[in-house]
Amino acid sequence: MKNSAAIAKSVAERSAAAPRREGRRKAGRRFRFGAAELLTGLAVLTVVFLAACALFPRLIAPFSPTDMNTAAILQAPSSIHFFGTDYFGRDVFSLVVYGTRDSLLIGVSAVAVGVLIGGTIGALSGYIGGRTDTVLMRLIDVLLTVPGILLALAIAAALGPGLRNIVLAIAVSSVPGYARVMRGQIMTIRKRGYVFASRALGARPSAVLLKHVLPNSLAPLLVMATLGLGTSILAGAGLSFLGLGVIKEIPDWGALLSQGRGYLTVAWWICTFPGLAITLFVLSVNVIGDHWRDAVDPKRKGRG
Repeated sequence: MKNSAAIAKSVAERSAAAPRREGRRKAGRRFRFGAAELLTGLAVLTVVFLAACALFPRLIAPFSPTDMNTAAILQAPSSIHFFGTDYFGRDVFSLVVYGTRDSLLIGVSAVAVGVLIGGTIGALSGYIGGRTDTVLMRLIDVLLTVPGILLALAIAAALGPGLRNIVLAIAVSSVPGYARVMRGQIMTIRKRGYVFASRALGARPSAVLLKHVLPNSLAPLLVMATLGLGTSILAGAGLSFLGLGVIKEIPDWGALLSQGRGYLTVAWWICTFPGLAITLFVLSVNVIGDHWRDAVDPKRKGRG
């Protein structure tokens, strides 16, 4: 009898504790979900603000990026100069705002060109197959043997500084990744039932590819492009830092870092704030890309 009473008491205690544990788990899931949504919202706001800086710099920057004030050389951040001034007396905040345009233009253009070239190669390789697949993938394998940043550096050094050259260098270095992802998606989708049904109804191969295969294979490629945008911004800043970027009167973020590195011990703000702009943009884009990936991936969505 005593054992039965003890067992009954233990069962009752576990039954009473189960709702509390379940409540704590639900509260933990709600907290994580709320924190993730808050972080994504902050990332979207950051990207929108930087995009506004690129499109409307005159409305945001308090000074012209070419105005030099010899009486305000190397001033620390203040209420007048939010990010301080550089060795010419230029307002660093205004330089960062105006430099956003070229930095984002390099990143977006490089991703667009890389997706177009890599996606086309991957689609042809995965859909046609056979010798075409073998030849194209061996070319992609050759590109994969060279690290992306080293390949971009070599192309930029060979072509010389300039906006088109740096975009082409970064785009070519990103082609293998996009081609691999697109090929995998195409090879999976071309075996689906609706693709065989379209072929059985007499649809031409090109029509099947454009109407059924491509539209259903673009989501992972677009997610990868979103995540690759941050990498392209970093690569563009790195090439500009090395003097292989866009040479203009108004420097981009990478050029600002290069110009301020000699004053790091006496005027830390010249390098710090362009670096923070790069960090915030790359982090925000990665957060948005992760959120989008979780949204389009059924397995991840189910775990969430």
